[in-house]
Amino acid sequence: MKIDETDIKNRSIEELTADYPFITSYFSDNNLDIEDKNHLSLEDKNHLSLEDYFRTFDEEELEDNAIDVELHYRQIAEFVNQMNAFLGQGEDKVKSVTILPGTDKSGTPENFEKMEIKQGEIICIVGPTGSGKSRLLGDIEWVAQEDTPTKRTVLINNDVPDRKWRFSTSDKLVAQISQNMNFVMDLSVFEFVELHAESRMIKNREVVIKRIIEEGNALAGEKFSPDTPITSLSGGQSRALMIADTAILSKSPIILIDEIENAGIDRKQALELLLSEDKVVLMATHDPILALMGDKRIVIKNGGIHKIIETTEKEREILSTLEEMDRKVLAYRTALRAGEVITEIN
Repeated sequence: MKIDETDIKNRSIEELTADYPFITSYFSDNNLDIEDKNHLSLEDKNHLSLEDYFRTFDEEELEDNAIDVELHYRQIAEFVNQMNAFLGQGEDKVKSVTILPGTDKSGTPENFEKMEIKQGEIICIVGPTGSGKSRLLGDIEWVAQEDTPTKRTVLINNDVPDRKWRFSTSDKLVAQISQNMNFVMDLSVFEFVELHAESRMIKNREVVIKRIIEEGNALAGEKFSPDTPITSLSGGQSRALMIADTAILSKSPIILIDEIENAGIDRKQALELLLSEDKVVLMATHDPILALMGDKRIVIKNGGIHKIIETTEKEREILSTLEEMDRKVLAYRTALRAGEVITEIN
């Protein structure tokens, strides 16, 4: 919810700085340091409304410091709203994404009425290489309005989307975790996550950073420490760290994971982590276990959505069998890596 000049004027400085910690940078950048009023105690200053604070300046101080009070009210309100938008705060949450049909590469209309993807769902995208999986994700990321090659339309919360999802540099509908996670920065794991947390102005930063590293280690086959250079992480460790970081810190409501089966991580736990953070998970995969973990799967053919299949109860039973087989394969792999002689695993 956006705030206006009245909200700014009537709230105490203490409330404003508590709700919007970044507001202190506006004060300092505009020479409005509240601690400069020597005739007021710090406690008095904090309890003042912003309007009362400006009243502590006499006419000479206002003129000497070129203070335009009404302009500051407008600028502070705009500053807070812009920062909230950048940080993903406010009430404009994405609860659903709806895809309306377009055409395939041959111009043939897609054979479905609409597809609604809700918060907390796992949607798998399957199809041969080059079939059009990336185009579908591109349409969702761009929030297509019949202006892409497929002529699809994408709605947010069953309505025409806010322009910010298309044109804002800070608001991104989709966060992507690709197959190749190659780091080039000379940072430790802790420093890398800290940098992201600082950019989001996260409160309780140390607690959040610790949780991200713990969750990343829970997903990775081999543990890493906060001091580990990110350039020395294996492919699986890198993917595990980025999934944890994206789940906890990214404000993008939709997460795309490309072929998580090749990551060498705990796939099921990764999905559970993402869903616990109220994300919509779109997953391009060739893995039958992952495909059946989804609530639905979109079958892509010739650039178009060929089918939308809801996972059946029978498929859930097959999934249980596949997961048991996968557990045994993982156990054998772990034993081989540890240099053990293979025996029957129950």
